[in-house]
Amino acid sequence: MFRFDCHAHVYERVIPTGSVRYVPDHPAPLATWRKKINETGLTGGVIVQVSFLGTDNSQLLDALSQVDENRFAGVAVTDLDVTEADLERLRQGRVRGLRWNLVGDAPLPDLDSGQVRQLAGRLQDLGMHIEIQLESPRLAGWLQPLSRLGVPVVIDHVGLPVSADAGREPWLEALSDLADRSSFFVKLSAPYRGVADPSGHIAILHRLLGDGRFVWGSDWPHTRHEERATYDGLLSLGEVYDDATAASFLYGINCDASS
Repeated sequence: MFRFDCHAHVYERVIPTGSVRYVPDHPAPLATWRKKINETGLTGGVIVQVSFLGTDNSQLLDALSQVDENRFAGVAVTDLDVTEADLERLRQGRVRGLRWNLVGDAPLPDLDSGQVRQLAGRLQDLGMHIEIQLESPRLAGWLQPLSRLGVPVVIDHVGLPVSADAGREPWLEALSDLADRSSFFVKLSAPYRGVADPSGHIAILHRLLGDGRFVWGSDWPHTRHEERATYDGLLSLGEVYDDATAASFLYGINCDASS
């Protein structure tokens, strides 16, 4: 069963930072998200830095300071040249990963560069991971170097699939060809950002990755899809899949923690 909402965006103020693709018209308060968690019988969750706030993680850290550290964690956004001191500050603030939002033809980092290798080494030392939002066709060609980074890699939103036929999905075909898939985890979230029914894709992922590699996410407040998305999304998949192992490993959150 699923115990955590491992992908939600929380912000009390809408203050765009830099050049952004989309700006919501109202906040997504922590109290509202926690109410939704309670209403669906979940234990806790993960706050992911929202795109329009860029690398200003102050609202994320503020929200994390108000919740139980055993049941909630965060994923931040930084530049590739983030300093060791800033990473440590994020880690102390209960951030457990960095997100690379690379959709819409954003340039892909050179994973063999010294800068990325240094960042990966620092994340490894801190027990942190990289989370990636990238469309399936481009993700397919990037899996091999990702697998060599030496840190866990979490793929957002089932890899943003583009084919209704899971057997022809680019990134799943590439994943199948990989000799080592041990670093990959997947968020079962936001089907409205890819194909409407990703159940076939998820079944293939389970065959390729095995148990303990999946977490669920609401993608609340469903930015750009507010009118047609629902909070529970793929939550019913918890009848088949379980998030306890992956949530503990990636985020250090525990379903047995006291409230």
